[in-house]
Amino acid sequence: MAEHVIDGTLTIGELAGCTGVAPSALRYYEEIGLLAPVARVSGQRRYVPEAESVVGTILFFADVGFTLAEIKQLMEARSVTPQSWRELARRKLAELDERIAEARAARVAVEHAVACPHDDIVTCPKFQAAVRRRLDGQLASDPRYCVCEVQEMRPA
Repeated sequence: MAEHVIDGTLTIGELAGCTGVAPSALRYYEEIGLLAPVARVSGQRRYVPEAESVVGTILFFADVGFTLAEIKQLMEARSVTPQSWRELARRKLAELDERIAEARAARVAVEHAVACPHDDIVTCPKFQAAVRRRLDGQLASDPRYCVCEVQEMRPA
């Protein structure tokens, strides 16, 4: 927790300092409703000590893949009932699974590029087949989509 200099509240600079979030981002969080509007003393924003925890929560949710709009939905859902945020979290899990599948497909493609015996990946028949499948509408994240089984490694 931050040290509070005046009346137990934090200035925007103090909140920024203890959370690592720029003052402009804190103002934006307030503008979009993630951070409660605050009282002003001599024109200066004064945050209650709990604002530090709220900002930490925003940072955590952002770190695990939630957008600011989703974070706002989560925070609003929690205020309705403690369990109402679970559906939002389940949707995020499905989205994360999709992104993981995309990353795995990308890894296979890059592994092929590294191991491909062709000097130019574009001339590789397996790469060309993958391009044709993509043009036919098959996304790289589709589990049936694979550049090839990488078997022959090119000498280093």
